[in-house]
Amino acid sequence: MAELRRGSRTANRQASGHASRRQGGGPPRKPPRTPSGPLPRWRIWAKRALIWGGAFAALLVLALATSVYFAMRSLPGYTTLMNSQVGQTIVVRARDGTEIVALGPSYGQWLYADEIPQVMKDAMVAVEDRRYYSHIGVDPLGLVRALWVALTEDTPVRATSTISQQLARNIFLNSNRTLDRKLREAVLAMALEAKFSKEQILELYLNKVYFGGGAYGIDSASRKFFSHSARELSIGEAAIIAGLVKAPSRYSPTADVDAAVARANVVLAQMRRYGAIGAAEAASVDVSAVQLREEEGQNSARYFTDYVLPQLDLLLPNSTGFEPIEVWTTLDMGMQRAAAAAVKSHAPGSAQGALVSLDRDGAILALVGGSDYVASNYNRATDAQRQPGSAWKLFVYLAALEAGYRPDDRVVDEPVTIGDWSPRNSNGRNVGEIDVRTAFAYSINTVAAQLGNEVGFSTVAGMARRFGITTQISTYPSMVLGSSEVRVIDLTRAFAAVAAGGRSIEPYGISRVMTADGDTIYRHENPRSQQLVPAYVAAGMTDLLQSAVNTGTGRAAQIGRPVAGKTGTTSSNKDGWFVGFSSGITTGVWMGRDDARAVPGLQGGTAPARAFSTFMRYAVRNRPVEEFDTEVQLPEWQLEPDEEWMFGEPGEDYYYIDEEGNLIEPTGPGERRGVPFPNEEAPQPFDPRRSDPRAPAPAAGRNAPPAASDDFLDRATGREQGEE
Repeated sequence: MAELRRGSRTANRQASGHASRRQGGGPPRKPPRTPSGPLPRWRIWAKRALIWGGAFAALLVLALATSVYFAMRSLPGYTTLMNSQVGQTIVVRARDGTEIVALGPSYGQWLYADEIPQVMKDAMVAVEDRRYYSHIGVDPLGLVRALWVALTEDTPVRATSTISQQLARNIFLNSNRTLDRKLREAVLAMALEAKFSKEQILELYLNKVYFGGGAYGIDSASRKFFSHSARELSIGEAAIIAGLVKAPSRYSPTADVDAAVARANVVLAQMRRYGAIGAAEAASVDVSAVQLREEEGQNSARYFTDYVLPQLDLLLPNSTGFEPIEVWTTLDMGMQRAAAAAVKSHAPGSAQGALVSLDRDGAILALVGGSDYVASNYNRATDAQRQPGSAWKLFVYLAALEAGYRPDDRVVDEPVTIGDWSPRNSNGRNVGEIDVRTAFAYSINTVAAQLGNEVGFSTVAGMARRFGITTQISTYPSMVLGSSEVRVIDLTRAFAAVAAGGRSIEPYGISRVMTADGDTIYRHENPRSQQLVPAYVAAGMTDLLQSAVNTGTGRAAQIGRPVAGKTGTTSSNKDGWFVGFSSGITTGVWMGRDDARAVPGLQGGTAPARAFSTFMRYAVRNRPVEEFDTEVQLPEWQLEPDEEWMFGEPGEDYYYIDEEGNLIEPTGPGERRGVPFPNEEAPQPFDPRRSDPRAPAPAAGRNAPPAASDDFLDRATGREQGEE
């Protein structure tokens, strides 16, 4: 028992010792292994971001799924989508109601999935959406790749829309590049994928996508470009059609065959890359050998419609874009045909031509953007920027007149140096003291340079801006000779403002827009006109412009009634201009090559002035003769600075236009179908020792050849004429 008690006491002491050590007494036990310190702050925040990011992503997925579900529930049925039409029918009419062109959707036959050639499906999927059969309506891999490219190359995000997204946009949305539209597009694309099969979506897409030229769907495109049904498409033809979706106007085979072929070869390469065709089959396809449907001739009025129709987006901001409409324009079809014939007949060699004609209120009566719309639809009347040469002197002399000069004031034609620039007259001579009127009539460079330097080159630039020049303007001294590029329509507008007594003119081409029910949804109202220069300045400028036609560089522009205008020729004969007005109509003509190469013999006083005369004789035939406010007195000089030498007298070898705007060629020297030209004394070269600069010349139009007689017009219109 004693041993037992001793053992118990020993056990109790050991237990007490352990307890005391646990309470801090005695040597501590080795603690368990723990982290060396607190967690780093970044790991804490990363953990929190992961948790919250996951929760947010889950909410986004839930919201997206909900949106897709409700969008799918609201989608129309397949039959309804088949019968829906995309696009707007637009009938464009001339000022007299004549239909110019009807634009809008053209649908071929509906082809079901089993009727569409497999090569057409493969071509479209390969070039537009190579993961079409594996995604859910949007392509996450494509989006990630686009984000990576944007981050690494510092470019905007450019994610290509899937076929489902394109279909959703074409049927339900517009083409605005906004985040809201892209989100709606994605939701609708996933809803389409949830409701319809891949084959159904591809069938809808191929029957509704736009291929340019008003063609919607592959059958309409196939008939437009190849003259047969899409059921018969070859691999090369399918590649051409598939290549159009990216940019229908740029890759259209009727607009640019080379661009269409290059794009089709890209499609074939994609088809080979993703296994749709083999290497041997791809190599055997010659896209350039595909037979295209011959394009029917299109008249020059298409330049005009190409210019005015995009303005509908501004004129009708609240339009749905689907309601059929009629667009009534200011175009006079007779004048348009006359303008096209005048440009085509007078443009020399390989040169192009452009013409714009404005009524006194700014209405566009005729607009020609090139010699042949089918060959080139580039609109040189509204888009091309070319140097105006001496036609720019309009602004130099307007600034001088506003500064106090008068047409009769004396100036000196003498060598001049401004900084390191020394302009010279093209004949290398200077004639000494003359008046402002004479200096302008014969386009003397040294006088224009002196006037520009005196009033200030920035003042000249400001005058050009005031009169509607929208292109970049240089303020270097040489700008007074027309080194700054302008558009034909802008320069014509400036001359029209002078004809209007110095008041602003706004060109317009759409007079009203009506619905199919006859309701007017837009009507043009002339904006409030502003006085750009005092009326006396405009009158003085008209005096100068009239002198240039009567006895100066623009003699070939005479039409048998008062005309005011100005020639322009750039260095090496790259550009030729004539812009002028008569009886309330202002017309500008430009000629030159698109590549800005020299055109032998091209000068403002030759082909452009003759085209102006040919057109204006027709344009003003039913308008009363209007005398200008000023009387011109000038010597009979034939000085031609700016290399604008006169080639022939007015009326020599002229083309004429009949009542229908058809071109009538002369049958022999000095007469046109039995109608003789008036005899006129041939001009003599200027000799400063023989002529008196102050000698009076005939007043405007008194010795100019008469316009075509009523008898001629009656006989001309009674004859059968060929089409333009």
